[in-house]
Amino acid sequence: MSDQPSPPSVFDDLRDESTELDRLVAGLGPDGWRAATPAPRWTVAHQIAHLAWTDRAALLAMTDPDAFAGEVEKALAAPESFVDDGADEGAAGPPDDLLARWRAGRTRVDEVLRAVAAEKRKFPWYGPPMSAASMATGRLMETWAHGQDVADALGVVREPTDRLRHIARIGVRARDFAFGVRGTDVPKEEFRVELLLPSGTLWTLGPEDAAQRVTGTALDFCLLVTQRAHRDDVDVRAEGPDADRWLGIAQAFAGPPGQGRAPKGARA
Repeated sequence: MSDQPSPPSVFDDLRDESTELDRLVAGLGPDGWRAATPAPRWTVAHQIAHLAWTDRAALLAMTDPDAFAGEVEKALAAPESFVDDGADEGAAGPPDDLLARWRAGRTRVDEVLRAVAAEKRKFPWYGPPMSAASMATGRLMETWAHGQDVADALGVVREPTDRLRHIARIGVRARDFAFGVRGTDVPKEEFRVELLLPSGTLWTLGPEDAAQRVTGTALDFCLLVTQRAHRDDVDVRAEGPDADRWLGIAQAFAGPPGQGRAPKGARA
């Protein structure tokens, strides 16, 4: 299976992932929007506010790089708080306004992504520059991960889909970043990753004869690299010391290392 996101497939999948999350929150009352999610201090409203905030950043990156550079400076000036500050601000208003703002923002992101896809340009981001397809992959990863937080808060079990292949790809491609952001040596050799998608299709990336290997289900791998589940609670296995070390620090998102989730036993 190819490791490259395929426009317009990734754009369609981002739209569908957003629509699925929209269904979870569209009918919520005030108590639902205030429900606590697994992220410390974050309610359901914070999760949606963060997605709206990040959509705005993506639009700036694609349409006004100079303005986006100013946002990066703000992030560098307050690396530990700028994400929380944006979520706090967005979650403070009426839920109806927040929902409308998120819908309008993600619709605009979809329009711009499709318009610029053929240009083959790279756009600035908080991590490495991204193509339109990579930007869509990142937005899909964020939408799915924060959607998992919302689902957990509401006690909903979501049906996994093969859209997970996009998140798996960005998780693997962020391997070196995960090591580098922690100041540890980056493995010199490629890993082999083999993941079973919900449809039963095997998704693979990396040389077949690689000594370092990771295998498991796509759902559990995506929960791990988005730090929505502890390694002890997922069906993901490593062969080789470097692959084992990676599974302990993997992250699919830009920025400083996250705290991750405690094991289920510890949370209980």
